[in-house]
Amino acid sequence: MRRADGRIETISVTIPAGIEDGKKLNLRGQGEPSPSGGSPGDLLITIRVAEHPHFRRHGEDLEVSVPVTLAEAALGAKIDVPTPQGEISLKIPPGTSSGKRLRLKKLGVPNGKGGHGDLYAEVRIMIPDALDEESLELVRQFDKRRGLQPRADLKW
Repeated sequence: MRRADGRIETISVTIPAGIEDGKKLNLRGQGEPSPSGGSPGDLLITIRVAEHPHFRRHGEDLEVSVPVTLAEAALGAKIDVPTPQGEISLKIPPGTSSGKRLRLKKLGVPNGKGGHGDLYAEVRIMIPDALDEESLELVRQFDKRRGLQPRADLKW
């Protein structure tokens, strides 16, 4: 930091685990002295938490989007999922739809009291951009057999 007299000073600060964006840290006695020559005041530091490329934060909870294939969602699978603590194996239940949120307890943000929030893995079914005619026909046959009406309850 640059002091009022132009000196540059380095101050070490311990950032508490799990601190939220916009919170302030008060460093007692690390500020500038009062103009009348009194003791130094406090230095206030505003915390800015950068966004993560994969995790979204909601308080103590985290969310991560997890891409899966149609087969993994329909048949169920075990997949590797990133967490802040490292990769874990997550079971995708058979018949999982896109948008389903799977809760991973205590793998979220530390709360400063010894606990953690949760991590929610949101399933995103990925379909290839281009399907050959045989694959398209298999999808048509599957759709005919199931007869699913996903918008039947919607009132337009």
